[in-house]
Amino acid sequence: MLSPMGPLVDQATVEVDRRRVVEIDRYQVLLDPPRSDLVALVDIAAQVADVPLATINLITDVAQHQIATKGFDASVCSREDSMCNVVLHEGAPVVVADASKDPRFADNPFVTGEIGEVRFYATHQLVSPQGVVIGTLCVFDTVPREITDDQERALVELAERVVDLLELELRTRELAASVAELERARDELQRSNSQLTAFAGQVSHDLRNPLTTVRMSLSMLAEESEEGAPDPATSTYLLSRAERGTERMQALIDDLLAYARIGGRIASKPVDLGLVAAAVRDDLAEALSGATLEVGELPVVTGDPVQLRAVLQNLVANAAKFVPAGEPARIRVASRRVEAGWRIEVVDHGLGIAPEDRERVFEPLTRTHEQVPGSGIGLATVRRVVDAHAGSIGIEETPGGGTTVWVELPVPPE
Repeated sequence: MLSPMGPLVDQATVEVDRRRVVEIDRYQVLLDPPRSDLVALVDIAAQVADVPLATINLITDVAQHQIATKGFDASVCSREDSMCNVVLHEGAPVVVADASKDPRFADNPFVTGEIGEVRFYATHQLVSPQGVVIGTLCVFDTVPREITDDQERALVELAERVVDLLELELRTRELAASVAELERARDELQRSNSQLTAFAGQVSHDLRNPLTTVRMSLSMLAEESEEGAPDPATSTYLLSRAERGTERMQALIDDLLAYARIGGRIASKPVDLGLVAAAVRDDLAEALSGATLEVGELPVVTGDPVQLRAVLQNLVANAAKFVPAGEPARIRVASRRVEAGWRIEVVDHGLGIAPEDRERVFEPLTRTHEQVPGSGIGLATVRRVVDAHAGSIGIEETPGGGTTVWVELPVPPE
């Protein structure tokens, strides 16, 4: 019958092992070649103890890893065969003059000749700053011997230095990673600042044009009023021109606000793109007047329904808008499975986009066809939405002429 304490002890042992494995993993040394600083330290340990053999052992839940050695090649053995595992949690140094006569080690393969013929054996545990025992610093010989108290104290000091070296390398890696992250953030900030400067200049320019139209129209209307009763036709024309200018400014501001809202926290829920396409058709009924819109079978994807609707609406609206004067738009929305997930394509036979402009059009306020009205924000907004969904977007030429804009959205793991 098991003791009532048995399961508790077993669970405690499992937890101790788990913590040790976590600590060892932090140092990332098990798969690396022996480090020169650790090899130098075990060499010193062997000299201090006046023995030919020394090793630094890290002991996981299943194995003993020799990460640096003196006098033999490093290897890995099972934890059951490890001598140091027997005394791993001894707080004081363990010194054995002749292991073949010690009942704890007499049958160990490192003593019997199966793996080695250890006689003299001295070890001290390696304890991390978190108080977790991760392994040992061990010195040994193939003949019985003794060491002095000073040598024993030196072994303790050297074991502490082993942990110091492991911690130093860990902190160095963490610092290097932090520096790299700061450099990436700095570069991104510089890029963002440059983009913001250019963006602000372009916004100022694009707002100034309709604002000038409004100002001039109102000024001319004021002059008409000062000279007497204004001509109704002239007044109507000037007011209409001013109104169109304010509408262009409002459209630009609305597009800028939509662009700025993208990139925050997005919803993640099933989105039926077939239903989205039907809603987009209704929303764009006026813009699609006279156009042909063919919608194939579209998948259900995961993402933000509002933002994905904005993507499809922008792409279909562009396809309807960028056509030769007098020609009806022909648009097809299709999908297919690809390695990355789902690929959605909006295909038109309109004006097309030159190869050198196919990346630039995703930048804010970029326009390639000045004769077609627009703010130049739509595709920039689309890219931000796609990026926020961990997707990708690109532009290709439609066979026979026109533009195909494709969006690839990942399928979340099941």
